[in-house]
Amino acid sequence: MRFTVLIPARLASSRLPDKPLADIAGKPMVVRVAERAALAGAAAVVVAADDQRTVHACQAHGVQVLLTRRDHASGSDRLAEACVQLGLDGDDLVVNVQGDEPLIDPALVGACAGLLDANRDCAVATAAHAIHDGADFTNPNVVKLVCDRAGRAMYFSRAPIPWWRDGSAAGAPGLPAGQAWRHIGLYAYRAGFLRRFPGLAPAPQEQLESLEQLRVLWHGERIAVHFAEHAPAPGVDTPEDLARVRALWPAG
Repeated sequence: MRFTVLIPARLASSRLPDKPLADIAGKPMVVRVAERAALAGAAAVVVAADDQRTVHACQAHGVQVLLTRRDHASGSDRLAEACVQLGLDGDDLVVNVQGDEPLIDPALVGACAGLLDANRDCAVATAAHAIHDGADFTNPNVVKLVCDRAGRAMYFSRAPIPWWRDGSAAGAPGLPAGQAWRHIGLYAYRAGFLRRFPGLAPAPQEQLESLEQLRVLWHGERIAVHFAEHAPAPGVDTPEDLARVRALWPAG
């Protein structure tokens, strides 16, 4: 199995300006992400940048990088352009690792790629882990999903799904143990589908839930789901997140 890791890196961030360039133990965060992703056994790890400063930072540390347009509406659009630049198409496998995940588990990256490779009828693969906390189950910032018997996604939602009718009291959702899954925002794609994805009409449910992955299902494509044993390490969205990751980073 061969796959390419693509890392979209957008310099503008309202909560943490210049986020891809934030220093973590002497290297820019996007470089740390690329180094972690490389441990997954990818044929190539490529940063899709929107600014020359990110390009220069990657080049200074030997990380392959492409300069993409600044006006992309989403990370998927940026990755689609990167696929075109790299000549990836058809059944070529691409894993999207976010540029703010310096603690990403390489095994999780490889698992998503392997799952997509094994499921020829799926255009996308992603990951999930079990929810054990009722507060997470009701939190709209925690995306939930339900799957069919083959482990393919049926729906994603910010709402608590599945709704446990007999275990919910006074309108408050009960936590259905063993059936509550939190979506992990890691995706593997077939490059041909990823190149087509930006041209697909947004799904009505996607616009309501603000969940781009619902567009995949709405257009009749399948998403295979890898069920991880543990929750992934936290990403970096705020200065507080960055401080936390710096404290966790191994010395030396």
